[in-house]
This record gives sequence, structure tokens and C-alpha cells, in this order.
Amino acid sequence: MSSIPITVHGAKRLEAELERLKSVERPQVINAIAEARAQGDLSENAEYDAARERQAFVEGKIRELEGTLSNAQVIDPASLDADDRIVFGATVTLIDLESDEEVCYQIVGDVESDIREGKISVLSPVARALIGKTEGDVTEVQTPGGVREFEIVEVSYT
Repeated sequence: MSSIPITVHGAKRLEAELERLKSVERPQVINAIAEARAQGDLSENAEYDAARERQAFVEGKIRELEGTLSNAQVIDPASLDADDRIVFGATVTLIDLESDEEVCYQIVGDVESDIREGKISVLSPVARALIGKTEGDVTEVQTPGGVREFEIVEVSYT
């Protein structure tokens, strides 16, 4: 399996979620299964079925996170020698030249991308158009609505 690029913050967030699943969720599910078993007949026990389903979900999520973290290539954008160019992990403030709207994105790996938090995948069209550019550059991005131009206002590596 190939390496998965991830920021330091993203790796810490995944590690914290994994720890929570192992130390909180897993014991809760085990207790719920034990309580459901104590009720007797398992063939028609909805609580038992629900607890087993929850256990399968938790164990699957644990395996997924362990796999992601074992293949993660943690990249600290602050330690990169980027010469003010946009690289993985950079936070970029842009102005849409058509609407004068200002937007801010951090370029992250697929596993940590979340547009609601302003985190876009390094594989997205916007990120690919920004990589290698510097503050003050204008770049074109192919969007579903057509080509849009953005001016790069600020680049930070935090």
C-alpha cells in the first residue's frame, strides 16, 4: 500500500480518535454485549444484536485508523523549505476575481480533507492549481461551473 500524506495535526487527530475508540468505545460495547447476554435468549434479543452491530462498527473503524496511521507519511509544513511556494500543508487565502469573495483553504491529505473546515485534498482541482504558486500569483481552476480565476493573497505554513 502506498504512503498516505497527512499533516501533523491530522495525524494527532486520528491517533486521538483511535485511542478513544480503544479505551472508551470498545469497553462500552463489551459491557453492552455482556448485559444483553445476561437477559437470556439471544435469538430474539434486539439489544444483543444492536451491541454486536456496534462492536463490528467500532472494530472496523479501529482497523481502518490503524491501517491509515501505519501507512501515513506525516508532513510538517512549517519544517519544509518551500521558498514561499504553496506546498502540501500550506494555508492559502485566495480572492475569487469574479466575485471578489475571499476564501481560505489548507491543503491536506485525502483522509483529513473537510471543506466545512476549509481543508481541501491535495488531489482536488483547486489544490493542484495552487501547488507551486506564490503569493500574488493568479491561477485558473477548472470547476463544474467553468474556469475561475483566483489571486493568491496570503500563504502560511502553520
